[in-house]
Amino acid sequence: MQWKPEGYTSVAPYLIVADAQATLDFAEAVFGARTLRVLRGEGGAITHAETRIDDTVVMLGQAPGGPAAHVHVYVADPEAAQRTALDFGAQEVQPVQDQPDGDRRGGVRDANGITWWMGRRKD
Repeated sequence: MQWKPEGYTSVAPYLIVADAQATLDFAEAVFGARTLRVLRGEGGAITHAETRIDDTVVMLGQAPGGPAAHVHVYVADPEAAQRTALDFGAQEVQPVQDQPDGDRRGGVRDANGITWWMGRRKD
């Protein structure tokens, strides 16, 4: 018997946000994420959602005043991802630049207060 869904990693970030649809839309626009499923409660609010970014599933729940979170995503072109995020209305928290850990990375904060770090290994 399979103990996790096919194609899922053993660990998945779970974000609690005030507006789950906004985060799903952001992830799709910036990272090409694909929404896997959305469960809605009374009144249509999203109670649980899952979206795939590359090889990782990110899970979301919706609740007012959810805690701030940080998510790191490796992308082929962090500058392009950062520009797309800013065009989507995110606020820059750090421009894309070489980091001492060997990555080239920048960060933005989305409408729900999640800080998304977009980076790639330096060649």
